[in-house]
Amino acid sequence: MTKRPTLRGLAVATATVVATGGAALGVSAWSDSPSAPSAATLAAMQASRDAAAREEVRDKQEALRAAEAQRRAEVAAQRAAERKAALERKAALERKAALERAAAERAAAERAAAEREAAEERAEERASRSTERSGDPRDIARAMLGEHGWSDSQFDCLDSLWTKESGWNPTADNPTSSAYGIPQALPGSKMASAGPDWETDPATQIAWGLGYIAEVYGTPCSAWDHSQANDWY
Repeated sequence: MTKRPTLRGLAVATATVVATGGAALGVSAWSDSPSAPSAATLAAMQASRDAAAREEVRDKQEALRAAEAQRRAEVAAQRAAERKAALERKAALERKAALERAAAERAAAERAAAEREAAEERAEERASRSTERSGDPRDIARAMLGEHGWSDSQFDCLDSLWTKESGWNPTADNPTSSAYGIPQALPGSKMASAGPDWETDPATQIAWGLGYIAEVYGTPCSAWDHSQANDWY
């Protein structure tokens, strides 16, 4: 038979367990509470928490640094884009100004060339007229008919008219009427409207005389008809 423990034996065993900090097997038989963590365990736990906190701080700092770097990169990119756009606008304005200057220079050159050409044409025309208006008065008058839109057929009437009036003499003077010159202008000073040399230049006298005929009679032949009918024109 198994020998049952006595009350004294149990008391001794309990005392032994209490004295040894509950390390004996008998504690399990009498209590379900776990033992308190040791100092080393607490230190390890605190160290772990501190490490986690430091890691979290580092992560936040890294995130802040990354965000700041991103912000700076974006600002730098924006400024670079603005500088590029400004340079492009400046270059475009300079190109436009250069094109406008070139266009203005071309226009000025074209105007100058046109003015030179016009001046040369006027000079040639004056020279041609000077040539036409020099020489025999009849030749001068024939050359001027076209200026009034008259054909050469009008010259015979004009020749007859002015042969009768002055004999084509630029200094012909009618003492009874003060008529003067080839067309016998009355008075002769009327021809000053055609030029200051009206007293001596056949071309000036003829230019005035043809203008007078065109205004009053329309054509030399009409003036000649009037002269034949009235003995004056």
